[in-house]
Amino acid sequence: MRTIRTAAALLTALALVLLPTAPAAVAAPGPVVELSTTEGGKGGEITVSGSGWKPGALLMLLICGQGAPGKGVIGGTNSCANTEGRAATVDARGAFSTKLPVAEPPKPCPCVVHVAGVTGQQDAVDKEFTVAGHPTAPLPEPSGDGRLAVLAAVRLDGSSGVLVWFGAPPRREVVFTVGNLGPAPVKDPVFQVGTSHGVFAPQYEERQWRGTIEPGKKALIRLPAELSAGAHGDYQVSVTYAGKVLVEQPWGVGRPWGVTLFWALLALVAPAALFRIGMAVVDRARPASGAGRARAGGTRTPARGRRRAPARTPASAPAPGDGETTAALPWFSPDSAPSAPESSSPTTTKGQA
Repeated sequence: MRTIRTAAALLTALALVLLPTAPAAVAAPGPVVELSTTEGGKGGEITVSGSGWKPGALLMLLICGQGAPGKGVIGGTNSCANTEGRAATVDARGAFSTKLPVAEPPKPCPCVVHVAGVTGQQDAVDKEFTVAGHPTAPLPEPSGDGRLAVLAAVRLDGSSGVLVWFGAPPRREVVFTVGNLGPAPVKDPVFQVGTSHGVFAPQYEERQWRGTIEPGKKALIRLPAELSAGAHGDYQVSVTYAGKVLVEQPWGVGRPWGVTLFWALLALVAPAALFRIGMAVVDRARPASGAGRARAGGTRTPARGRRRAPARTPASAPAPGDGETTAALPWFSPDSAPSAPESSSPTTTKGQA
């Protein structure tokens, strides 16, 4: 009996030791972000490291104003120093470490280092950070305790016109229905609409919807979305509210073939126009002909390159009966003809009639 009681006491003590640690072993750790320093001035640099992220995920690192841990960044990435942001890739162990330059965000502090997943894991972590010398201001008061949620399918209204075929910015309207799940009304809510292409993070712009959504009510929201000129390919439209993503809708944009047609026509017309201009210049620069110079100067000069008519030879002279007189050549004139030589032998009349 003593042995049984001793064994039971040992088992009870072991259970009391292991029970507090069992939930911690089962709970999965979330993403963690650590900073090398919590304060820095413009032009400096800090090291941002983390663990517990999904291996291979692409992260975006920004210094943002009007933000606080647990409350998010008010205004989205419009409150962040986007030009000084950095990207990091999570390794196979779920960790990362990269350098981030210290920059002043467009909004006043309190500031945070905002780390968010771009592909794969969409978690976001805000770490408190102080930008030395940057102005500070209290965080804006929330409009109410209302909570908005999307209740119906999202669609993109609008179509591409002829100008979009020639490279004009494509435009659409994001249409969705939201409901107020909170106890307080939401008046004139401000949404952030952003578009992204590939692995790049969305660039958000504020869009305010005019109206009040009472608790338990719903409303149809229409927000404009626009891409840059000449955009084509697969895009994604995102709508956030109070730091949370409400809508993600794909948007396929066709290639502006009118621009391609314009350059093809230009490649055909430009050489032909240059050839005509060159021929006109050559015609004006060509020297005048002999006849033109004679008329311009009042004198007659033989044209360059014209052959002179050959002189007539005696063999080709016309016969006397043709009505033309033949000029006597000086070496055949009767006065200059040589006399017959005198022969010393007597003349014979043999063979004469």
